[in-house]
Amino acid sequence: MNATSAQERCFHCGETTTEGERWSTLIDGQRQPMCCPGCKAIAETIVASGLKDYYRHRTELPELSPAELEDSDLSARESLTLYDSEALQRRFVARLSGAQQGEAEATFIIDGISCAACAWLIEHRIGQLPGVKNAVLNLSNHRLVVRWQYDQIAVSSIAEAIYRLGYKASPFSATEQEEQRHREGKVAIRRLAVAGIGTMQVMMLAVPLYVGMAEQYEFFMRLASMVMTLPVVLFSARPFFTAALRDLKTRHLTMDVPVSLAIILAFCSSIWSTFNQGIEVYFDSVCMFTFFLLLGRFLEMRARHRMGKAGNNLLTLLPNIALRVGDDGVEQIIASEDIRIGDVLRLKPGHAIPADGVVIEGRSSVDEAALTGEYLPISKKAGDRLIGGTFNVESPLLMKVTATGAEAQLSTIMRLMDRAQQEKPRAALLADKIASHFVAAVLIVSSSVFTFWWLQGDEHAFFIALSVLVVTCPCALSLATPTALTAATAALRERGLLISKGHVLEVLPQVNRVVFDKTGTLTQGKLTLEQVETLADLDETQVLALIAGLEKHSTHPIARAFRAIKAAAVENTEQTAGQGICGQWNGLTLRFGRADYAWPAADLALPDPAAAGQWLLLASDQQPLAWVRLNDSLRRNAAAIISGLQQRGIAVSLLTGDPGASGQTVANALGITDLQTGVSPEQKLAAVRAWQQAGERVMMVGDGINDVPVLAGADIALAVNEATDLAKTNADAMLTNGRLETLLTALDGAVKTRRIIAQNISWSLLYNLIALPVAAAGFVPPWAAAIGMSFSSLLVVTNALRLNRLPAPQSSEV
Repeated sequence: MNATSAQERCFHCGETTTEGERWSTLIDGQRQPMCCPGCKAIAETIVASGLKDYYRHRTELPELSPAELEDSDLSARESLTLYDSEALQRRFVARLSGAQQGEAEATFIIDGISCAACAWLIEHRIGQLPGVKNAVLNLSNHRLVVRWQYDQIAVSSIAEAIYRLGYKASPFSATEQEEQRHREGKVAIRRLAVAGIGTMQVMMLAVPLYVGMAEQYEFFMRLASMVMTLPVVLFSARPFFTAALRDLKTRHLTMDVPVSLAIILAFCSSIWSTFNQGIEVYFDSVCMFTFFLLLGRFLEMRARHRMGKAGNNLLTLLPNIALRVGDDGVEQIIASEDIRIGDVLRLKPGHAIPADGVVIEGRSSVDEAALTGEYLPISKKAGDRLIGGTFNVESPLLMKVTATGAEAQLSTIMRLMDRAQQEKPRAALLADKIASHFVAAVLIVSSSVFTFWWLQGDEHAFFIALSVLVVTCPCALSLATPTALTAATAALRERGLLISKGHVLEVLPQVNRVVFDKTGTLTQGKLTLEQVETLADLDETQVLALIAGLEKHSTHPIARAFRAIKAAAVENTEQTAGQGICGQWNGLTLRFGRADYAWPAADLALPDPAAAGQWLLLASDQQPLAWVRLNDSLRRNAAAIISGLQQRGIAVSLLTGDPGASGQTVANALGITDLQTGVSPEQKLAAVRAWQQAGERVMMVGDGINDVPVLAGADIALAVNEATDLAKTNADAMLTNGRLETLLTALDGAVKTRRIIAQNISWSLLYNLIALPVAAAGFVPPWAAAIGMSFSSLLVVTNALRLNRLPAPQSSEV
């Protein structure tokens, strides 16, 4: 903005002004012109609130002239610019990292959507904005996820582009969406009640007209019907008209256009017949038509709200307040929105954890069932990670905050769920493509039907065309896939499987080989004590106490196997990398580790060379004391998952980088016949590629960095809950409860999801193929067409909701 224009345009709203000097205010040390005291007050409030950075983004908004916007639009634009404040963005904007460095992702709730064509329009237009990488709208819960290059376009510009299309975009929050659902529900009930009452009254007046009555009373009955129909048209049917006007302005047709056309034409023609002694009036049909359309949308809305609540229940787990501990030890109650990274919070027993963090003091159990599906509380101590939204069960804890808002794990899980629901399989893309062009075809067909019957001299030609307009609505076709995917994704998350890529539910039923890594996948990924063989006068308890004393302060994975054992008083411990550890006890030097390190004087024979695991030796400077065997134990229900896969006709393979005998031991214990040991990450990927080239669909289950290449190359990649961050990033789904048997639930659920999607699409196409010729033949009145269209959409949604009843994985110990 040059100096001249700065003196001519208001700094806040951009309006041309000659009052700049009169109402100017100081911003960043510079006096900026304002057009009126209102703009001055708003600007000063923004600066005083610490939100002045939004002006930097505001200047990137497209220029709007006063002629382009009404007063209400200007007010809305001022509100939208506040979306650029960092304080507000912490709620709904996440900055991405890694390969997506410099990009951000925001979730909006869109108000005003009526059908799939609305979703297509929003996705298409927002996707064309500069810097926007992707925009996907979930028709089931009306959430729009936008990913863009953060330095190329402001959040307010994205929100304004949606506003220009005639829709309202609000930052997503569980509380806000719950309030929006409540408001939407109340208004829908009112409109439905007015339409229902109007239908009953007009139907009573229509009966005498149908059976015949004296002419002097006919005009009065028609006039009364018109008066009673007026509230139905002006209030109940208003959403159809509003959406139709919006669609005409944006030059994009949705089903609200033919619906509005049908209502207004039927109503206007009936008014003409009333005052010109026409043959018939159709006020009763207008009321019934509106009532059944609203009833169908109301029931569909209730089902959508139910599915939306399933996902939002995650975010409602976060408490509204937290207890912050200052540097001076003073506790202060604060709102959860005021939590910052680095804050120290006190967690009381029975209270929810308000943010992600690390325990710095105390020991307690934490209930993570809402996130992981694991019903047993998990023990937490200093250094352990905490997830916001879980519950502290037993004792007070002190935690340090590591992530809040959109960066927290709870929000990450929500974004992964939304991404999975929004990535559309081929069937959904085909349905959306058909629906986006269907309205124009409906209008053409309806016009052709009207022309045909009018040329035939049929007096009902107009209403036959109206029936065709309504009965062929593609709403059911558009809802067939997203409702099923949303319900299945939410149900599987509750059972411990978090799906992060949309193709998972489509590909899962086609999987015919599952490849497992060993360590950390089929096994626990941590060493446990399996066997002790004493070689001196010490008993097993004394041996273990000495080893625990040596390992007490060690961070090596071997030390974890002895954490629960009461330690002897060993001093001056010293660790030798790759060899073992030594220390002083009662004047003796103890060594524990590899045999050639602990007792280098002579070779010792292993007690049982064939035993799986790792043999370690404890020795003093005088003699060997004991052999100890450590091994990685199998995961709970590992045998059950292998057996379940084999029973479903799915081949199972085990690829492990461990060259020892433990791989064969695990394979034998689980009944796996296809085993490859000592393979590198490249060899794992080559094996998977070979199976894929042979026509197989391969799922890879892994946990480590060495599994990342093969996870990326498999048709479906599943990471276990203890997997590295890199493995989770490259995975298509993740076990959050650590129970492998959840995979069987997912396989069965995917098969059921595919079956329900096929049922929904088949029913939608069959309905339209049957209804169109029947309506065109004149056998379906407009009110019956409304019933048929609403019933078709409701049937699709209800069928999809059956996926909420997926069975939970059976828990047992192996």
